[in-house]
Amino acid sequence: MKRDGYNKSLWQEIPPFQAPETNTNSEKTYDVLIAGGGITGLTTALLLQEQGLHCVLAEAKSIGFGTTSGTTAHLNTVLDTPYYDITDKFGVETARIVARGARVAIDFIEAYCMKHKIACELKYKTGYLFSQTEDEAKELLKIKEGTVEAGIVADWATSIPTSIPYRTAIAIARQAQFHPTKYLVGLAKAYVAAGGVLLENCTVIKSEEVSPKEVNIETTLGTFKAHRLVYATHIPPGLNNFNFRCAAYRSYAIAVTLSDEQYPDALLYDLKEPYNYYRTHASNGNTYLIAGGYDHKTGHTENNEQQFRELEAHVRQLFPVDAVAYKWSSQYYVPVDGLPYIGRMPGHDSTFVATGFGGNGMILGTLSGLIISSLIAGKTSPYADIFSPSRVKPAAGLANFIKENADVVSQFVSRRFSYDHINALADIAPGQAIVTNWEGQKLAIYRDDQGKILAVDPVCPHAGCIVTWNSTERTWDCPCHGSRYAPDGTLLTGPAQKGLQPLEWNTE
Repeated sequence: MKRDGYNKSLWQEIPPFQAPETNTNSEKTYDVLIAGGGITGLTTALLLQEQGLHCVLAEAKSIGFGTTSGTTAHLNTVLDTPYYDITDKFGVETARIVARGARVAIDFIEAYCMKHKIACELKYKTGYLFSQTEDEAKELLKIKEGTVEAGIVADWATSIPTSIPYRTAIAIARQAQFHPTKYLVGLAKAYVAAGGVLLENCTVIKSEEVSPKEVNIETTLGTFKAHRLVYATHIPPGLNNFNFRCAAYRSYAIAVTLSDEQYPDALLYDLKEPYNYYRTHASNGNTYLIAGGYDHKTGHTENNEQQFRELEAHVRQLFPVDAVAYKWSSQYYVPVDGLPYIGRMPGHDSTFVATGFGGNGMILGTLSGLIISSLIAGKTSPYADIFSPSRVKPAAGLANFIKENADVVSQFVSRRFSYDHINALADIAPGQAIVTNWEGQKLAIYRDDQGKILAVDPVCPHAGCIVTWNSTERTWDCPCHGSRYAPDGTLLTGPAQKGLQPLEWNTE
């Protein structure tokens, strides 16, 4: 299975889903078009299809290409935003509803594994949060009190199932873990079996609501008509308020084998900032300790490989590591107020969105499917008001921001350059890249493993920021809003809607 980075995750070791060939009818009006083939899009699509709506799922690359294949696949009722923080901002009743929603999402995953016979190694585990300093112990006390007030049972633990030193710890029962891409493929098979249309390599370019229940959607495979459009694309494409309300982050993970084979039978979380997390996964006769952490804003570090080195060193201090079997990083978006945005897109009648999941994408992506499918089917959802994107007010200066950046164009798009000149300029090793200046213009230059030079305009077409090189995933990453590109400029993930402009060579 392919994903949006050079490194391979543990979850990619399965055959890719093969979408059946489908004849689409440009004259037909579908009930819903869902953009995005991760856990959010497939959950939404399957639920709608099972309710009798005729859906099209459009995935820009392939099923599992994005964050779902890059998660560490923890299923938590205790979320990244502490419940005491939710209570402080929104009230205790909101915190309780959020907690119930997290529980409902886990229960849904279990129910659909049974309903559709999805063998995805779903297992219930106890989760442990632990402190290691006095300040962390104070924070853990606040977390425990807020968690209990939200309706989740959290007990002080007298021990934790690992040799990691700790000061205090709490235990939360009935947390879970699973194999995310096996689950995703199971959803895709169930969706297709229910009559859903699934299109891979189909990117939504733009959409227009021509009436309250009619959307024209232009894609790379043609134009579709639908009554509703759902963006399950991690963040909506283009320039919109969510660019100001969600910040793109990357998190790092490694899967290691242990020489003593004493793998912790639990989900474990410390309270560092950013925090580290650990779990065990057994699959196909192999057992791994999965550890993650060392998060940072996308595009805001000069050496991504250093994050892996520090994570590995950290894990080796705590466990007898035999070998590092896999390493990977993945992207997520942190909402400014701590809660995701799920529902009808502000200013639209027929377009829905789900974004801002933080590090809880498997839970909140699943809950998004439940919420959006209910809203589209004309039903009520107890979570709709709390997570409503309408709580996002128009950002000051947004109209001017769009105006000023709509015509962001590279200064060298229409020019041609000498390959020999650039080749001499790019004194870099194979597999590496730089952003450099030449004759007053910035160039992004990459040398592939065979020594060939690729050069692109480093100006992100989304809002005009200069991309940075992600040395470990071999991607160009935008530090402003998280758009990511392959070395040749091909768009991997939005919110940008097109790739970086490639440089044309003068061969004369």
